[in-house]
Amino acid sequence: MCSSLFYWEEGAEEEKNMESGQKYRKKVITIIFIVCLLVFAGQYAQIKRPVLVNTQGRTFETAVVIEILRDNLQNDGSRAGDQIVLLRLTSGNQSGQALEANCPNGMLFGTVCEPGKKVIVISSQIKSLEIHTVYSLDRSLPILLFVGVFFLLLCLVGGRKGVKSAVALLITFCCFLFLFFPMLLRGVAPIWAAVYTSLLILVITIWLINGSTCKALAAGTSAFGGVLTAGIAAGLFGYAAGLSGYNVSNIEALMFIGQSTSIDVGQLLFAGILFSSLGAVMDIAMDVSAAVDEMHRLKPEMQASALFTSGMNVGRDVMGTMASTLILAFFGGSLGIWVLDYVYALPYLQLINSNAIGIELMQGLSGSFGVIFTVPLAAFCSAWLPKWLGRR
Repeated sequence: MCSSLFYWEEGAEEEKNMESGQKYRKKVITIIFIVCLLVFAGQYAQIKRPVLVNTQGRTFETAVVIEILRDNLQNDGSRAGDQIVLLRLTSGNQSGQALEANCPNGMLFGTVCEPGKKVIVISSQIKSLEIHTVYSLDRSLPILLFVGVFFLLLCLVGGRKGVKSAVALLITFCCFLFLFFPMLLRGVAPIWAAVYTSLLILVITIWLINGSTCKALAAGTSAFGGVLTAGIAAGLFGYAAGLSGYNVSNIEALMFIGQSTSIDVGQLLFAGILFSSLGAVMDIAMDVSAAVDEMHRLKPEMQASALFTSGMNVGRDVMGTMASTLILAFFGGSLGIWVLDYVYALPYLQLINSNAIGIELMQGLSGSFGVIFTVPLAAFCSAWLPKWLGRR
């Protein structure tokens, strides 16, 4: 009896050591993969950008307002014209110097200067002439503070998975900055660049959070299928309604970029729809896959067909709110357009046939199609993949 107990304890210890070794190897592989990805992205992003605007001699610097030399405050409390202010630069080659600057009175540029206020200054030098203009309020600190609080709460509330989510979010940002944008400048079609980037983001995010499991494979597969569905739906919608990436409001600026680079600006709209639907599709795919995996863990005897039915029931509950989330997100992003159309009481035929409204509807509905299609795909993959692969 004692010898049997000894061998049992020895076997349990060996199994524990094997599991610890597997976890260690997974961590090492993950770190190596991320390092290799970052090195590749850093090399791939080494691309020469076209010079579209001459910015020679112009820099953006931080400064502090010392004194208001000429104010633009009127007797009725309104402001007209520009302020002339005295600033002390806190960055750049002229840091510490006091300089006179012009502060525009605009909604998009400039601000209302007061002594002690931190601002951003455009310093332009043309031969011996120096011009300093207040660009905006210095928002760096509050922006970085809110970003830091967000990541801190994500890690505190989410624990280890929260930390992994934060890492995945940073890698997602790097994918856009060092992969997607360089791909566009290298001549890759925006649609295909978006597909490749979305696939990489899906793999990294789901793998980091859930590891190499059937649950992660099912979620990733179904999410990618949902994203492709959103892209196909957008393409069909655009073809039927005569909408393209050349109907957007900032097409003049995009056309200028298209003439100076190899970017097909007409595809940017549809590439953006893929990215817009990616988050919602990945969310619902993970919800359904996790629910089915948990049911199988609690009741291993459940048949795949029963798991599929349960996954569909969970997906239907999430699907309605997720589709509403996408619609409301696009509605909120274009709220100014809707308010203008409502106040001006545009007639129905003008409203429904305007490019702006058509594009907003195409974005919201295409993303919702992706969400709807993801539900049965996630339920099917999470129910049947473990059976085919023989593991969870």
